[in-house]
Amino acid sequence: MLRRRLLPLLGLLLTAACSPATDSADAPAQAPPRPLTVQDDLGRSVTFQAPPRRIMALAASMTEMLYAVADTATIVGRTQVCDYPAAALRKPVVNSYPLDFETLVGLHPDVVFTVEGITSPADAARLQQLGIPVYYQRYQRVTDVFRGLRDLGRLLGRQPQARRLTDSLAQELGQLTADTAGPHLRALAVISNDPIYAFGRNTIFTDKIRLAGGQNALAEDFPQPYPSLTREYILKLNPDVIIGGRFGQLDSTFFRMYPELRRTTAYRTRRVFPVTGDLMDRPSPRVVESVRELRGLLRPAR
Repeated sequence: MLRRRLLPLLGLLLTAACSPATDSADAPAQAPPRPLTVQDDLGRSVTFQAPPRRIMALAASMTEMLYAVADTATIVGRTQVCDYPAAALRKPVVNSYPLDFETLVGLHPDVVFTVEGITSPADAARLQQLGIPVYYQRYQRVTDVFRGLRDLGRLLGRQPQARRLTDSLAQELGQLTADTAGPHLRALAVISNDPIYAFGRNTIFTDKIRLAGGQNALAEDFPQPYPSLTREYILKLNPDVIIGGRFGQLDSTFFRMYPELRRTTAYRTRRVFPVTGDLMDRPSPRVVESVRELRGLLRPAR
């Protein structure tokens, strides 16, 4: 009985022994991935030695972009100001002002993504010397955010996810801006009171307020994206809308510091509104939500 049970097992062993062995040396060697060189939005050449598997961003808006497109398991860190989405708060923190090179290098990112004006060219050059490519994005219009999401999708092998997201955002934006009737109120978006800084014409705010049915009160192009303005200049502008805080709050702070600005149309008509800081400041996948918020402020006045 035992002999009958062993015979089939012996046959299997003999068959395996007589089968030709696969010599690993004879197997075709898998070619290593070729380096990929691309240009970022600043025209800089950025080389990836292999498809990125460990990534992070040095701008809060770019962290939102990565969470919207990338495999979130590949995101290895965030900066101290990256607080959206909530999942980002679980990542290790790299201080960005000044840039903490030691902690950043210790996370071993294959690439660092950032935004023009956030990471200095000197910091980017040092990271490049340390073997960490730095990829910049730039946003002048709302559609630049959509393009940036698609670019990330291509670089990270997540094209379908990026395309679905941008198609959805474009459709939402189209529905939101279908009605363009009514006067285009001139809005001044104030960032700080002392000195007075505002969103310049060469910022994405200009395009967002246009899509919301208004226009940037700053018709002049300044070298700085967020120029410092005098009270005399603002009086000359005489904006229809001032964005930067609730009327009562600014009446006791901003307009108390600059009482002559109470002569502006915005003050006299009480078209002084607050906005959500993260939506206003960050060119992120929530950019359409920002346009919707601005449009909601302008519609009652219209």
